[in-house]
Amino acid sequence: MVGQILGAMFLAFITGALARFALPGPDPMPPWLTIAIGLAGTAIGTGIVLGVGGRHAASWSGLGSFVAAVVLVVIYRRFVQKRPLWGKDAYRFPERGFGVEQYRERLKRAGIDPDQVGIHGLGAPLQPRQPMQPPFGTAHVPLGDHPTDNPAHFLGLLEELHDSDVLDDDEYTAARTRLLESLRT
Repeated sequence: MVGQILGAMFLAFITGALARFALPGPDPMPPWLTIAIGLAGTAIGTGIVLGVGGRHAASWSGLGSFVAAVVLVVIYRRFVQKRPLWGKDAYRFPERGFGVEQYRERLKRAGIDPDQVGIHGLGAPLQPRQPMQPPFGTAHVPLGDHPTDNPAHFLGLLEELHDSDVLDDDEYTAARTRLLESLRT
């Protein structure tokens, strides 16, 4: 019995997560809401499929569940978050909704402006980023050191900048190539 309940919750979480990913832009929500959307989508979708096609159409209930869960996410986004479903504003981080304020606070503590999340690449000018603070316990290399004095450290910094999307692939490759070329001379 407990295994069936946990299995249903796991499948509901997967269905709710897939429904969230089906729409463009961020949809931060707590896990319980993702599970609730998945459970409700499964109940609604399965009910519609069985009501329309009868028991022999039960194999379509997975697709019906997914579509119903997507519709529930659309309703949540439109009426709770009051956000558009597509366009550049769909990619902005929401200002309201269940758990959104906690997510916004976590992003701010990480040094990320939630109002700048998701707007790059859609015609908005890039805003300069604030310098990142090094994590505690990292060795500090004085600013006067040349990259060839500690190439492993600078390669690590380049990789970190690339992983955090400060440098795109071309910028990262060019900077890495320049550093490696300076080591050969």
